[in-house]
Amino acid sequence: MKTGVERPDWDHYFMEITYVVAKRSTCLRRQIGAILVKDKHILTTGYNGAPKGLAHCAEIGCLRQQLGVPSGERHELCRALHAEQNAIIQAANLGISIEGSTLYCTTAPCSLCAKMLINAGVKRVVFDGNYPDERAMEFFHEAGVTVEQMSL
Repeated sequence: MKTGVERPDWDHYFMEITYVVAKRSTCLRRQIGAILVKDKHILTTGYNGAPKGLAHCAEIGCLRQQLGVPSGERHELCRALHAEQNAIIQAANLGISIEGSTLYCTTAPCSLCAKMLINAGVKRVVFDGNYPDERAMEFFHEAGVTVEQMSL
């Protein structure tokens, strides 16, 4: 019996979840969410924010914003971890292998995150918004990681 209910395909389903995860972000500049998925199961989630025990940017301000640093530059000044990094770290803390998984992210990964994802064995990256770091896509291409941009 057909009910007339429309279900999103898996990619849209998981991408929509990344936007819910992003709502936990404490970044003043952009809220990013990421999830790692394997065999249609969510392994871990991550959003951009300060490490455990450190004050959030929402509480003390953003040094990069104060200095007028453009997006994608001077990562070392930022106190936050990227959403992708937090998803990888959560997997490590929980003892979950992410090899062969797919990363869904609200924004394209930076080159630092791309290198981590490649070494962790992530085989596919699906993202929505662009990020000003062309090296990441070069790294993914060279490593044979499938990259797809999709809009919601």
